[in-house]
Amino acid sequence: MSWIEALILGLVQGLSEYLPISSSGHLEIASVLLGTQSEENLTFAVVVHAATVLSTIVVLWKEVEVLFKSLFSFKWDEQTKYILKIIISMIPVGIVGVFFKDSIESLFGSGLFVVGICLMITAALLAFAYFAQPRKKENISYWDAFIIGIAQAIAVLPGLSRSGSTIATGILLGDKKEEVAKFSFLMVIVPILGESLLDLIKGVSSTATVTTIPVLSLIVGFFAAFISGTLACKWMLKIVKNGKLVYFAIYCAVVGAFALIYSMR
Repeated sequence: MSWIEALILGLVQGLSEYLPISSSGHLEIASVLLGTQSEENLTFAVVVHAATVLSTIVVLWKEVEVLFKSLFSFKWDEQTKYILKIIISMIPVGIVGVFFKDSIESLFGSGLFVVGICLMITAALLAFAYFAQPRKKENISYWDAFIIGIAQAIAVLPGLSRSGSTIATGILLGDKKEEVAKFSFLMVIVPILGESLLDLIKGVSSTATVTTIPVLSLIVGFFAAFISGTLACKWMLKIVKNGKLVYFAIYCAVVGAFALIYSMR
């Protein structure tokens, strides 16, 4: 992989991880168009995912700092309850990631056809969340956290947006847009790192290539994903607050149609 390809894929990863357009789906499309197999190189995947997690921590540092201080204060307060909600939200994706991810991927497959179908589903979900008018709640409940976690677990398929699925689900449950956006970004930190670790362990235990990418490409990919991820995370918080998700629904529908047509060539 050249540094230019790493730059492009890093930008794609950073932007699409937080915008509701599916990072896995866009990486699949970009890899096909570039003629690379970057999604199979575990080192690059771990590096860019680490970069996007770091961008989340930077953007939401105040929230993260408060949660960490509360965690080690051993007090049962609102921040501790929030941490518990994040933990509850991670249960579904943890179960799916550890026990069923390979089965799901083998059942539904991958490739541009699957990406196209899943992007269409993402578009429909975003549009439905935009036009729905549920009764508003003051806080995200424990039950809401679990349901949002289920949405994240379902989004393991390429083309189903993790952020789009979780944010749209929270909005449909009646949670405040800006609050559910922050919750969505915070709840994915551990699952993203855990998924990368599981893939790395699986790759090391098999014959997968782990360290074939030049160091320069890894560095370029990291900073591209970090910078674009930081910008996308900030942008997404404003977009959700202003209720502009319908534009991403249109985008996902267009890109999904492109992926379907391209897969049938």
